[in-house]
Amino acid sequence: LHSTSRRQRQMCIRDRPYVLPILICVVLLFVQAACDLNLPNLMSDIVNVGIQQGGISEQAPKAISRKGLDFFESLMTTGDKAQMESSYKTIQPGTQEAQQYIETYPLLKTEAIAVLSAEDPSAAAAAYGRGMSTLMSLMQAQAKASGQTISTDQTDLSDTDLSKLYAMEALIKAMPTQVLEQAQQAAAKTDSSIGSQMGIVMTKQLYRELGVNTDRIERNYILVTGLKMLLMTLGMVLCVIGVTFCSARFAAGICRDMRHDVFQKVASFSNGEFDQFSTASLITRTTNDITQIQFLFVMVPRTLLYAPIIGVGGVVMALSKSTSMSWIIAVCVLILVGFIAVIYSIVMPKFKLVQKLVDRLNLVVREHLSGMMVIRAFGTQSYEEDRFEVANRNLTRNYRFVNRVTAFMMPAMMFLMNVMSLVIVWIGGHQIEQATMQVGDMMAFMQYAMQIIMAFLMICMTFILMPRAAVSVNRVNEVLATEPSVRDAEHPVSLGKNPRGEIEFRNVCFRYENADEDVISNISFTAKPGETTAFIGSTGSGKSTLINLIPRFYDVTQGEILFDGVDVRKIPQHELRAKIGYVPQKGVLFSGDIDSNLRYGAPDASEDDLALAAAIAQAQEFIQEKPEGMKTPIAQGGGNVSGGQKQRLSIARALAKKAPVYIFDDSFSALDFKTDAALRRALQEHTGDSTVLIVAQRVSTIMNAQQIIVLDEGRIAGKGTHRELLETCPTYREIAQSQLSKEELE
Repeated sequence: LHSTSRRQRQMCIRDRPYVLPILICVVLLFVQAACDLNLPNLMSDIVNVGIQQGGISEQAPKAISRKGLDFFESLMTTGDKAQMESSYKTIQPGTQEAQQYIETYPLLKTEAIAVLSAEDPSAAAAAYGRGMSTLMSLMQAQAKASGQTISTDQTDLSDTDLSKLYAMEALIKAMPTQVLEQAQQAAAKTDSSIGSQMGIVMTKQLYRELGVNTDRIERNYILVTGLKMLLMTLGMVLCVIGVTFCSARFAAGICRDMRHDVFQKVASFSNGEFDQFSTASLITRTTNDITQIQFLFVMVPRTLLYAPIIGVGGVVMALSKSTSMSWIIAVCVLILVGFIAVIYSIVMPKFKLVQKLVDRLNLVVREHLSGMMVIRAFGTQSYEEDRFEVANRNLTRNYRFVNRVTAFMMPAMMFLMNVMSLVIVWIGGHQIEQATMQVGDMMAFMQYAMQIIMAFLMICMTFILMPRAAVSVNRVNEVLATEPSVRDAEHPVSLGKNPRGEIEFRNVCFRYENADEDVISNISFTAKPGETTAFIGSTGSGKSTLINLIPRFYDVTQGEILFDGVDVRKIPQHELRAKIGYVPQKGVLFSGDIDSNLRYGAPDASEDDLALAAAIAQAQEFIQEKPEGMKTPIAQGGGNVSGGQKQRLSIARALAKKAPVYIFDDSFSALDFKTDAALRRALQEHTGDSTVLIVAQRVSTIMNAQQIIVLDEGRIAGKGTHRELLETCPTYREIAQSQLSKEELE
């Protein structure tokens, strides 16, 4: 429980650094989306307000000549007239109050003007718009009376002669009350946006009458709005850089920890777990698979998180421009989703196959490199090249299919978006003709529609990338979720500082996972300190499997193994293995030098200890022959030393631990008889009270052992000394007769 809580604390501490980059990413994505969504809106303002309206955005004029106000009030109802009088303040020329307005409105030098004084101009704007609609209704009625028909969009007020317009005031006052009321009622039923647009156009003429420089207003509005767009674009660039940096940092950190966790998990595996995963597959999972996951983590913030934000925001902004064309976006999205679903169903099986093909390619390459000497010796280079070519061709063919299918997506998406743009222009053009939409709004709607489609495209593209990443996640998770079959006990028992090293097997049975029968059956013996216990038998009799149970490379299926009377399953693995000097059947050296290899199990060993261990292992002679001695470099896997030298260095490494138990798993097979004999004599002299267990194929290696155990098909065929077994064990006698002369047997 203590170790579990400690691991949880470590994971929490490790996860904390990623919280800040994630939060920064989210904030920057919202800022980027806000900038991205406002750019079409600002572009619409430049077209609608800056170009079409001359930079005038107010629906009610800030100032108007007094005679102009009187004219528009003549078109209004009593309530609207009162609203205008309360919203505007009349200023006469030559007064002290006129001095603060005279530079802005030069007409005030000669004529009275009315200045908007209301804090909330919306009521005045509404009344002003209704007045403009009334004027339009009267003009339409007049045209109808003269046999003509005009519509709102056919009326251009941008070049209206105000003096002629004001001259109509007398005619309006002379009109029958019923005619004016009908025009006012028609104006009330007209869309308020039409009156507002007409009012804005008329406002520009009213400003010119006041002497205002309308060209400067237009230029300033376009420049200010353009500067806002430029700043927002710069903000988007900075946000993209920030999101990319944070997501890359986050992804790299997560995958670094993932590689650490995978490596740590693999390091905790027993031999049983290594039987489930090939070395090539574990390497692929630690490198290629995690790289795929890292790529997905980099893409997710920029696509999967950003796309919903821009998609929802785009829908809201598009509807604010036009609800009548929303069906175009819906149809395009449905077509896009259907198309992506088809692509997804085609590509998904191929993505699942990719990593298996990468595993296969890595396996072929690894076998080729590790077995280079055998391949050359048997002259099978062509065969290996064909194996590689098949694996490489299969992977290439799979990649090519996936790339061809996904490459078809972009042209199809571009075609869909171009068709959508044409439909929007076609329908929007008709709405502009009917004065129900402005040009800038149509352009903005088109941009928002593009953003929505691109958002769905980004989501779909991410989902196409996800299958391969999902396969990689599952493959990595297979490793992380695999629980080692050999685990420490919940309540471990310590051996203490100075264990004796007595090893006892009690009715030990073992079978490999998913095997039908036991490899070892009913093994019982005791290996005592100060004695050598040897194991011999035919190939496949279970010798190596038996001694691999002692350091818990596997756990027994039945029975128990005792170390000083304590079941090895109750002893912590690290403590148990620290008390054992183990020499594997195949000598393994690590890149570095001789000194670092000998210190591998005893980092604190002195120079004298290393020299003694090398001397016992009969390695001192060839070490001294090296110019650099103990600092002689060792290549990866010990490739620059012979098999016998590698074996002797492995033995010296185990002896440097000064352990109470030594296990030699057929570790003398690469030694000549002279070196073998010298090494065994040195072992007897220097192992002292340690328990020595030796697996051997040669009788001469073990004939002086205090206890020899003969194995045959996983069972004990005989137990005793060399002399005793010659008399009592036919299996041992047969092995001895095949290796020793009559004189040696006698």
